[in-house]
Amino acid sequence: MIYIIDSWAWVEYCTGSKSGLGLKNLLNNKKHKFITLECTVSELKSYCLRTGYDFNLLYNVLKKNSVILPVLSGHWLEAAEIRHEMRKKARDFWLIDSILVAKQSEIKCSIVSGDPHFKGLKNVVYLG
Repeated sequence: MIYIIDSWAWVEYCTGSKSGLGLKNLLNNKKHKFITLECTVSELKSYCLRTGYDFNLLYNVLKKNSVILPVLSGHWLEAAEIRHEMRKKARDFWLIDSILVAKQSEIKCSIVSGDPHFKGLKNVVYLG
């Protein structure tokens, strides 16, 4: 199985929270493959700047456990459409969330998250 890991899941995993145990269990299964999108790396850097958490530590963990994939212009354009539709149901569904859904659709995988607006969506491992 292939998983895209969002920033929420990485933060919970790296800070050792109870919710992060779900990602830890997935990472321990060597049959799984993991993806982190470039935009997620930016979100994580922002989190670290805001909280004082060590970005290098977090970045090394995600590089060790996942492949970092680029976000191309086509993904951004599809994400705009996804966001437009999702905002009809969830006002706080952001563009980065839409990028994850666009990439998920392209590579036929699951998203790992605990963000409430992902709860109940198809092919989401919800950790919240």
